[in-house]
Amino acid sequence: MTAATALFLTAPAAVPLVVAAGYALTGFARRELPRGLPTVRRAERSRPQHAEKAAPVTVQGATSIPPRGKGADPSPPGESAVASSERARHPSDWAAVASPTVILTCAALLAADRVDGGSVSAYSGLLRADALTAWMLLVVGAVAFIACASAPAHLAAERAAGSATAWTVWRYHMLVQTFLGAMCLAVVSANLGVLWVAIEATTVVTAFLVGHRRTRTSVEAAWKYVVICSAGIALAFLGTVLLYYAARQAGISEAWALDWPTLVARADRLDPAVTRLGISLVILGYGAKAGLVPLHAWLPDAHSQAPAPVSALMSGVLLAVALAAILRYRVIADAALGAGFTRVLLAGIALLTLALAAGLLLAQRDYKRMLAYSSMEHMSLIALAAAIGSPLALAAGLLHIAGHGLAKGTAFCASGRILRLRGTSKIGRVRGLLAQSPWLGALFGLAVVALLGFPPFSLFASELGIARAGFAAGAGLGWVTAAALLLVLIAFAALATRTARMLLGPAEPSGESPSALWPLVLGLMACAAIGIATGPLGDLLTQAAAVIERP
Repeated sequence: MTAATALFLTAPAAVPLVVAAGYALTGFARRELPRGLPTVRRAERSRPQHAEKAAPVTVQGATSIPPRGKGADPSPPGESAVASSERARHPSDWAAVASPTVILTCAALLAADRVDGGSVSAYSGLLRADALTAWMLLVVGAVAFIACASAPAHLAAERAAGSATAWTVWRYHMLVQTFLGAMCLAVVSANLGVLWVAIEATTVVTAFLVGHRRTRTSVEAAWKYVVICSAGIALAFLGTVLLYYAARQAGISEAWALDWPTLVARADRLDPAVTRLGISLVILGYGAKAGLVPLHAWLPDAHSQAPAPVSALMSGVLLAVALAAILRYRVIADAALGAGFTRVLLAGIALLTLALAAGLLLAQRDYKRMLAYSSMEHMSLIALAAAIGSPLALAAGLLHIAGHGLAKGTAFCASGRILRLRGTSKIGRVRGLLAQSPWLGALFGLAVVALLGFPPFSLFASELGIARAGFAAGAGLGWVTAAALLLVLIAFAALATRTARMLLGPAEPSGESPSALWPLVLGLMACAAIGIATGPLGDLLTQAAAVIERP
């Protein structure tokens, strides 16, 4: 282990935690509202006592702007409110961008070192990086950059509306940075026990972020999220314990019984019955965090109630990190049990999730919940790629993780701007978005176009790759792939129809200022760039797929 290796493996998890500690210390040191926000202080003092108990909005789980006089935006809905919020940005909000920058830098350096295969490790193998690690760190860093760069405008609007105080903003930053640190730790850890702890930590942290607004609906969504994901993570814990038991029975020493490379190398010694039960529990448990059936019910509520940048992180990265954990367990299972067990299990879960997402998209009336169900659709496609398991399918699945993260991060951040602009999350009440705010409408529309799988965005190439690999895998998986494509077409029609209703139609121009939308432009440009040519990432993608190929 070199000092540089240890630094590149440690920094992605450590830097966000250090930044979180910095925000926490600043918040404790300045418990009073900071200078420079007198309007917020006056709004807090003048707010009626019962305003904290009022639920701003709650129509089918939707959240909208609080009514005037109860901690509401003093400006009418429209560009004037957005423009005034732009002027209220706080410079300290930009410190949060440091973490994604460090994550991207370390990921790029690790990727440059790992494109020829192999791995590096630190701290006696506790932290480890292979090509899959570098790929996932790149995805985490890119989506986190979009979310953190969009956060200053979002928080400025919250301050201007009087729905955020200095303390809640510091707490927001502290929780988001801790969330990033936990996700990076889950990605770089080689120990399956540490992986479980890191993913469990994301549950605790994001529960507070889902309930950040402290409305009745958001608190209900947070509790639902905690209960369902805790059940899932308990199943994953039990599965991890069973795998540890099988490893110990196979003669693997206690110190290495949960080490992923050791388990892959000695998987043929594991007891098949215990391993089968353990893998089933792990897939169900981490599947809950990935939004897969049957423990998926938390996802639409949590994604619709969390602040828009947090929804972008949860949909674009958290689901993918949980799926990456399933992909690593799948390698152990296939080496111990053969390919058939996980193939049937993942294909069945993927089809059920896709069918449910397509059906609920047809009946959806809330655009944030619509994006959440779209996340379930895309996670099921990645699960289908894992079930197919060929090199083409795995590479397409990993490319789909990156493309979905970039496009969904852009779409959720844009949805937060739309909520601020129109004051509602109901699809039926948003018309003429392109006429009112051309830049915002165009970015939201292009993000949905990317999610629909149109070229030049990378989801076109990844979905085409999954379909080709599915039909080439044999008759059984060919029928599964055909059924999946039919369900994707249903979801496509539902998503396209509802988005068109929001974008088209007459409206008064709002005189928008597009300066705060540059992170969304970068996200779409990156999604299109890796769809046109993976360039230097092509070799990394191939090596990452090779890491999770069946032995």
